[in-house]
Amino acid sequence: VQLQASGGGLVQPGGSLRLSCVASGRTFSVMGWFRQAPGKEREFVARVLWSGGTAAYADSVKGRFAISRDNAKNTVYLQMNSLKPEDTAVYYCAARGRPYTGSSYSERDYDYWGQGTLLTVSS
Repeated sequence: VQLQASGGGLVQPGGSLRLSCVASGRTFSVMGWFRQAPGKEREFVARVLWSGGTAAYADSVKGRFAISRDNAKNTVYLQMNSLKPEDTAVYYCAARGRPYTGSSYSERDYDYWGQGTLLTVSS
């Protein structure tokens, strides 16, 4: 199983960026994005159910970020708009191989992790 995240970079406050995560090796029930800022613990950002596409977001990104998936490409995206300096972090994609049981906001809910991609929001 491989999760390959990409798309990070340097963006000015108020700007936009889209992260991608290509999954291979098996099917998943849930895919999500987490982030870890310097000196902080990793935190949930967003997730999408592979079947049906239902999305959920952390309060800190609701209304600014949008998660989506392309089943044909086995890819999940995170569109990030109105970026703020506090969004600066390493972003990780994660996937759940077990059936979805209703919990998807904790690291423990995921079985596979990508390598992370760095987003820096700064002027």
